[in-house]
Amino acid sequence: MMKKKSIPASKPFLILFLCQIISALDVPLDSKLLEELSQPPTITHQSPKDYIVDPRENIVIQCEAKGKPPPSFSWTRNGTHFDIDKDAQVTMKPNSGTLVINIMNGGKAEAYEGVYQCTARNERGAAISNNIVIRPSRSPLWTKEKLEPHQVREGDSLVLHCRPPVGLPPPIIFWMDNAFQRLPQSERVSQGLNGDLYFSNVQPEDTREDYICYARFNHTQTIQQKQPISVKVFSMDSLNDTIAANLSDTDIYGAKPVTERQPVLLTPTGSTSTKVELRGNVLLLECIAAGLPTPVIRWIKEGGELPANRTFFENFKKTLKIIDVSEADSGNYKCIARNTMGSVHHVISVTVKAAPYWITAPRNLVLSPGEDGTLICRANGNPKPSISWLANGVPIAIAPEDPSRKVDGDTIIFSHVQERSSAVYQCNASNEYGYLLANAFVNVLAEPPRILTPANKLYQVIADSPALLDCAYFGSPKPEIEWFKGVKGSILRGNEYVFHDNGTLEIPVAQKDSTGTYTCVARNELGKIQNEVHLEIKDPTMIIKQPEYKVVQRYGQVSFECIIKHDSTLLPTVIWLKDNDELPDDERFLVGKDNLTIMNVTDKDDGTYTCIVNTTLDSVSASAVLTVVAAPPTPAIIYARPNPPFDLELTGQLERTIDLSWIPGDENNSPITHFVIEYEDGLHEPGVWHYQTEVPGTQTTVQLKLSPYVNYSFRVVAVNKIGRSQPSEPSEQYLTKSASPDENPANVQGIGSEPDNLVITWESLKGFQSNGPGLQYKVSWRQKDVDDEWTSVIVANVSKYIVSGTPTFVPYEIKVQALNDLGYAPEPSEVIGHSGEDLPMVAPGNVQVHVINSTLAKVHWDPVPLKTVRGHLQGYKVYYWKVQSLSRRSRRHVEKKILTFRGNKTFGMLPGLEPYSSYKLNVRVVNGKGEGPASPDKVFKTPEGVPSSPSYLKITNPTLDSLTLEWGSPTHPNGVLTSYILKFQPINNTHELGPLVEIRIPANESSLILKNLNYSTRYKFYFNAQTSVGSGSQITEEAVTIMDEAGILHPAVGAGKGYSEILFATSPVMHTVRPTFYKVQPLYPRIRNVTTAAAETYANISWEYEGPDHANFYVEYGVAGSKEDWKKEIVNGSRSFFVLKGLTPGTAYKVRVGAEGLSGFRSSEDVFETGPAMASRQVDIATQGWFIGLMCAVALLILILLIVCFIRRNKGGKYPVKEKEDAHADPEIQPMKEDDGTFGEYRSLESDAEDHKPLKKGSRTPSDRTVKKEDSDDSLVDYGEGVNGQFNEDGSFIGQYSGKKEKEPAEGNESSEAPSPVNAMNSFV
Repeated sequence: MMKKKSIPASKPFLILFLCQIISALDVPLDSKLLEELSQPPTITHQSPKDYIVDPRENIVIQCEAKGKPPPSFSWTRNGTHFDIDKDAQVTMKPNSGTLVINIMNGGKAEAYEGVYQCTARNERGAAISNNIVIRPSRSPLWTKEKLEPHQVREGDSLVLHCRPPVGLPPPIIFWMDNAFQRLPQSERVSQGLNGDLYFSNVQPEDTREDYICYARFNHTQTIQQKQPISVKVFSMDSLNDTIAANLSDTDIYGAKPVTERQPVLLTPTGSTSTKVELRGNVLLLECIAAGLPTPVIRWIKEGGELPANRTFFENFKKTLKIIDVSEADSGNYKCIARNTMGSVHHVISVTVKAAPYWITAPRNLVLSPGEDGTLICRANGNPKPSISWLANGVPIAIAPEDPSRKVDGDTIIFSHVQERSSAVYQCNASNEYGYLLANAFVNVLAEPPRILTPANKLYQVIADSPALLDCAYFGSPKPEIEWFKGVKGSILRGNEYVFHDNGTLEIPVAQKDSTGTYTCVARNELGKIQNEVHLEIKDPTMIIKQPEYKVVQRYGQVSFECIIKHDSTLLPTVIWLKDNDELPDDERFLVGKDNLTIMNVTDKDDGTYTCIVNTTLDSVSASAVLTVVAAPPTPAIIYARPNPPFDLELTGQLERTIDLSWIPGDENNSPITHFVIEYEDGLHEPGVWHYQTEVPGTQTTVQLKLSPYVNYSFRVVAVNKIGRSQPSEPSEQYLTKSASPDENPANVQGIGSEPDNLVITWESLKGFQSNGPGLQYKVSWRQKDVDDEWTSVIVANVSKYIVSGTPTFVPYEIKVQALNDLGYAPEPSEVIGHSGEDLPMVAPGNVQVHVINSTLAKVHWDPVPLKTVRGHLQGYKVYYWKVQSLSRRSRRHVEKKILTFRGNKTFGMLPGLEPYSSYKLNVRVVNGKGEGPASPDKVFKTPEGVPSSPSYLKITNPTLDSLTLEWGSPTHPNGVLTSYILKFQPINNTHELGPLVEIRIPANESSLILKNLNYSTRYKFYFNAQTSVGSGSQITEEAVTIMDEAGILHPAVGAGKGYSEILFATSPVMHTVRPTFYKVQPLYPRIRNVTTAAAETYANISWEYEGPDHANFYVEYGVAGSKEDWKKEIVNGSRSFFVLKGLTPGTAYKVRVGAEGLSGFRSSEDVFETGPAMASRQVDIATQGWFIGLMCAVALLILILLIVCFIRRNKGGKYPVKEKEDAHADPEIQPMKEDDGTFGEYRSLESDAEDHKPLKKGSRTPSDRTVKKEDSDDSLVDYGEGVNGQFNEDGSFIGQYSGKKEKEPAEGNESSEAPSPVNAMNSFV
């Protein structure tokens, strides 16, 4: 038996698939054949359905058709026969149906308005054109009208009406001035879709007298002009001047200023309107608003999003444009005009209808006598179009009967056709918005075989490559094809040949003995024909001496060889490449007949060099790497890549396995780690080597797995640590037999990309998985759960097929089967896919909310019917948002939250709600396409909850027996606050808690005074707010009453009985309670706020102490980071400061303060660092450079003053300096009292400079020998940086410094001597 396979669609003799069913004939695209075959008429060109013509030119109504024999033409006009012979103005072009109506020679276009239809007829049928409506274009003149000037006030709106004449087609409108310049447009001034010019608000610059509307009629190429319109804008300033000029001085005049106002829509009017648009058209929606400031327009679609990639905004966002609209674009579109004064909106309800459009248009059918076939005509639209059939232009109901024909709705079924069954059928799909008309012929042919391949055609093929011998044929019934070799050869059979359905003979591996003459014979019941072709087998081109890997020194010379062997009848060309690109244009590169030489090698010559040999039939290449090195190798051991293996041998040949063995080459001082086996497919990819496997370096044989239909060659590469060897010489070739595919494509899926399609995808078979020539795929599908047959198509080696015209989201059974010229792969498994999804149609109903508590609610809904989901049900989304808090009654920015509940769930929990709040929610169903419409908003309220903790609690104004508490209301009251609860208790020195006292405070209070507390006692407070639900979380704080400095405790009422009276006061009302209270001991003393002020060799330590009097303090110190023991210094008396002496300059110290006799407690540690060592701060100022410079400047200044005085004296004047000083005494230079510590009436420059600076602390002391509070500080820096005279022996400061903030008697010695100039300068520095 001969094996028949289908050939890929890319072959040159490719056939045109003209019919709808598998059994129909394929008619090859052969011009000579097509001219000889009988064929019913086919309309090839016709005028558009709506044909608007220029009334000044001849009318040409086109109708072209083809057929065999050539068709004749006739016309109808307005449904009746149009006899062109009776009208001298009408002629028909020769060999054509095109009408020419002579208008330019006396005819009138209006006389030929009407509906025309062309019929093309021959002996096999009649085809008809569309109904062509002829209408002459009209460009009427503008009606005369008296245009009054427009006088408007600045800021008002204005509309300039265009009202162009009604033309056919409608004119294009634009506004220009007298200079034919387009009027500028903006957000404030723009042209509407109706041509009117809209001003949202007018400005003084809008005043002009040449607003001109133009209408351009494209068909007649004419432009009509409206009379100019004058606009006068009165500005407020000019209006006020006009009023003032006409009124007396005593009159009150003045126009109101321009006032801002909120937007008002100029078009469209009202709050709602409707719009109907057809599918596929452009939807234009317009909103133009007046207002001041100029409103901004925004567009939204209610319940959905504006379609991405199809939405555009024009005319400064006043026009919404959606292209290629579909039924999904129906809905309510809202335009919102907004400015700072407010907003206005308009809702346009858009309905998208659809004129008929094809789902499956009928296709021509070519049948042999006795065959069956079908014509299918499927269309869609909104509303659904009706389908009607015609035969040869006549309604099929009244057409001549044909026993082989049966009409079944949108399908005509043909059974056992005969030649008389040939006809042209018309399918008409129409609704109120239009119609579709399609012609499809049924051509029944009885033709003897014909061979279309030229006789004695010569084929040349490289040996061991496939040879394809063509035999393109045609006949009706379909002929059978047979091949013979030689003049008297027998019919070709066997596995070494592949016979394709289109007549092609394939020899998968052509050998030298395949050369010869081959005869193709085509026969059917009407005859037989044969044709001879010739096959020549050529020797393959080979590179017998390939370029080899080279290492060359810089500036040396290198040569690559490329010696070839080729068929003597083929002319080879050799090309050299470097790194897969052309050789550099450099004279150093010399290309010879068999080699490439590079002179004077440089580093940039490093790379891969490839020799490519091309003939008209094949191409081979070989590459080698050039490595450029700087110096010759050293005499040491040379480690190099291994030499290539050799003596490759194939044994144990089977269909799917083979054994390969080899001999390793030299290791070159580095052991071989592994071998890499590569293969070449000389049948499909000659010259391309692929990785096969690898084995350890100790192994020299391997069994290799093979695939069918591959002409194998193998080579081996050795690898060591240095790198890869050159490949071995290829092994002998081994051709495996072809086989049908072993497996089918994986990952078959069916997912629709549009609502009306099904996209079937799969992973194509890779490489050897095809197992033979002619890899294709049989794609099959049928609707699931419907008693329907499988629909199958065979496609080329692709990975996708799109099924159009499917219902929205229905399940399909899908399977994809691989096949090649030897047969089919095993039966594939079926997968379930779905056609395209569309947005859900309905919203969930019966939405109910059950409030569980103040922060949690449960929402229920009824599931939507699955048929309305129109996709994979992914779940439901609950949108919910807080409207307002019931306690604060204030709205805030709405932040919608979304919870998604997967699957067909009908309830869900809403956590994290805020208590005592009003919420809204809605529910939407979700599929893979998106969200459906939202359910009506459901309102629910959460009950009161417990409040959060008060925002703060502050304790201030501590006294001996009272504390003041202040607090802030809770951030989240979560209801109506009823009261605050305050609890407190004392803490003793062992951290034990005393009795707990509780106070209830009205909710409107924010402060409280606790009186009659114990002195020097720490209290812990617990404070929280309450609603009717309960108490919220509490906030805690601790505070201490201050100590009685006099040491006298005034006993409270009940003292000695274990409690004292405590008064609690709020403002303005005092509340008194008498809780039981147990006295507690004072807190442990504590030392805090240890501070240090360090100099070079000493530091002053100060601290704050809380506790009983007469504590004995000590100071411990040591070097920071050292493990040495602490040094201890005893502090005399109860002072709160101490001076550490004898410290090392530039050293970090640690210090702490403790008290003896009180359980040995200490303060926390403090760290300080002494200043760096300096040579001396008492330097001789006379040797300082800056001082010398200063003195020079002073001397120069005095010299200038003397010169000025001398000049004035020479002019006869006097300069009574002393008198003027006495008359205008400056208090800054008046003599001071002796006890003020100054030197007298005059002072040096140094003291002047010092006096104008802030007074240094410690430089002077008041006469009462006390330091004022503002003059006191804990820092040593302000007491000077010298060593002398800073501290007394006991550590007290000169200047009566003490650690307390109040005035105290000074201690220790002091000095009333003023600082010397030198010291003053040092302080200045």
